[in-house]
Amino acid sequence: MLNKCNQKLDYCKKLTRCFSTTKAVNSKRRVVCTGIGITCPLGHGTKHSWKKLIKNQCGIVKNEFSEFPNLPSKVAGIIPKGSLDGELDIDSIVTKSQLKYLSKSMVYALASEEALNSSNWKPQNEEDRQRTGVVIGTGMVDLEAISETSNTLLEKGYRKVSPYFVPKILTNMAAGHVSIKYGFQGPNHAVSTACTTGAHAIGDSMRLIRNGDADVILCGGTEAAIVPVSVAGFARARALSTSFNNIPEKSSRPFDKLRDGFVIGEGCGILILEELQHAKNRGATIFGEILGYGLSGDAHHMTAGKEDGTGAYLSMKGAIRDADIDSTDIQYVNAHATSTPIGDVIENKAIKRCFGEHAKNLKVSSLKGALGHLLGAAGAVETAFTLLALYNKVIPPTLNLEQPGEEFDLDYVPNKSVEFELPSNRTRRVAMKNSFGFGGTNASLCLAEYID
Repeated sequence: MLNKCNQKLDYCKKLTRCFSTTKAVNSKRRVVCTGIGITCPLGHGTKHSWKKLIKNQCGIVKNEFSEFPNLPSKVAGIIPKGSLDGELDIDSIVTKSQLKYLSKSMVYALASEEALNSSNWKPQNEEDRQRTGVVIGTGMVDLEAISETSNTLLEKGYRKVSPYFVPKILTNMAAGHVSIKYGFQGPNHAVSTACTTGAHAIGDSMRLIRNGDADVILCGGTEAAIVPVSVAGFARARALSTSFNNIPEKSSRPFDKLRDGFVIGEGCGILILEELQHAKNRGATIFGEILGYGLSGDAHHMTAGKEDGTGAYLSMKGAIRDADIDSTDIQYVNAHATSTPIGDVIENKAIKRCFGEHAKNLKVSSLKGALGHLLGAAGAVETAFTLLALYNKVIPPTLNLEQPGEEFDLDYVPNKSVEFELPSNRTRRVAMKNSFGFGGTNASLCLAEYID
């Protein structure tokens, strides 16, 4: 009897050691960014778009496509397409036959080879491919394909419906096609949480790596929703800017008195996230570290955030807690602020509540003045730019901030990029990225300059 008790005791000790070891290993797995790929209204290519962003340039143009003749909002953040420097050459990425089953957002995601090239991560053996995952989300399905297929079915009948229709509208297929192209067999996951999609994809990827499910993950968000039916829907909801149709570069105005709605945009942001030691072992360039990730729900309204900013506040506090830092360690907030009359006020309240007196020391900027709102891709593209701000020590501006409202009394980096200064009592630059979406879904990321 005594021997059996001793055997059980030994087993319990071994089990305890096993769980303790697992927890210790996971807690030490730091996650860094080693690759960045950006396709946005400022252009295709990370270096090209970053250069334009910090030179205070705007990518919003007049929407002059013939299929948008009677819609009240006539501005958009459109990716420049073509074969010139800074333009997206779709023909060089996919063939015409592939376009039968690929939506535009999937094509934008397939342009993610830039992120892999900048990371220099192209695994050749089975083990490395199994330890590499893909997490890419999109906020909206291909509404154009749905509209066209519906018309085809009604006018021409069942046999004229494309057999590729369903795969073309599935939200997980961007991740699927990237995984297939490169043979990545690790976690394959797709997030679809409206305008929070990109940030959720990055945060989820960070946790997958931190928990040991993968060593490397290609992650981010992609969106191509500038189509008549979606623009009409947003316009009918009175969500879009209409007051600056003749001066499109002035139409997106976060925190400004004259803001009258967001400007719809398209794009894709892809990051290569990697376990720190894995990155160091292969000599990878490290653009920054993902310290923490917070999520929350407003539980309030399908499109409007809670007026006191509780949802945004909870996600920011969650990210700070997860990062195991103090709120005073953060020097810059890359805001979600979409240039809507209500949303910008709510986020501003949440920032003040979260940071208290320290809010007066923060730099806060919204990149939507330069990009418009990229919906499901916004969080990913803006996180990429925030990492570049940390890496290059430059904070990009909030464009078109000419007359801040009375409630906007923080430093919003108006109209001109500034040096990302490091306070004398801090050892590294730390930033926060916010993303919020319809349905009251919120995410915040804590990002930091990498210090060995």
